[in-house]
Amino acid sequence: MAKSSLVWLLLSALYIASTANSASTTRSSSGAANFIKVSCGATAYPALCVQSLSLYASSINQSPRQLIQTALAVSLDKAQSTKTFVYKLTKFKGIKPREKAAIKDCFEEIDDSVDMLVESVKELKNMGSSKGQDYQWHISNVQTWMSAALTDENTCVDGFSGKALDGRIKNSIKARFDHVERVTSNALALINKYGY
Repeated sequence: MAKSSLVWLLLSALYIASTANSASTTRSSSGAANFIKVSCGATAYPALCVQSLSLYASSINQSPRQLIQTALAVSLDKAQSTKTFVYKLTKFKGIKPREKAAIKDCFEEIDDSVDMLVESVKELKNMGSSKGQDYQWHISNVQTWMSAALTDENTCVDGFSGKALDGRIKNSIKARFDHVERVTSNALALINKYGY
C-alpha cells in the first residue's frame, strides 16, 4: 500500500512538473506568435508576413533582431529558389526570341537581387553588438541593399509588359517574382520598424 502511494505521488509530481513546463512553453510560443503578428502589422503584406515567420516563432521568440534576421533569411531563400527557376527557364528550347530576352533579363535581375540580399544578411551578422552611429551605418547599408533588391525584383516583371509576351512563362515568372517582392518588402518594413 505504501509503495503504491509513493508511486502515485511520484507520478502526480511528474505530471504537475510536465504540465507546468508545457504551460511555460505554450506561454513562450504564444508570446512569440503575438510578437510576430503585432510586428507584421507594420508590413504591406501582414498575412504573408505572419505565415512566413510563424514557422520560426521559437527561434524568433520576442527578439526584434532575430525577427529581422529571419525575415531577411526568408526573403533570400525565396529569391534563391526563384533564381534557380528562372535559370531553368533560360535552358528551355522553343521559346520565342522576345521571351528568351525577357527571361535572360529576369535572370540578371534576380541574380543581382540575390547578391543584395546576401550582402544584407552579411551586414546584419557583421554588426554584432554595434550601437549608436555604427549601428545606424549598418542598418542604413541593409536598407539600401534591400531597396535595391526590391527594384531588381520589380524590373524583371516590367520586362514582360505587352500582349506579345502574355502566356504561361510570363504568368509563372510574375507569380514567383510577386512572392519574392512581397517577402522582401515585408523584411524591409520590419528593418525600418526595428532598425531605428
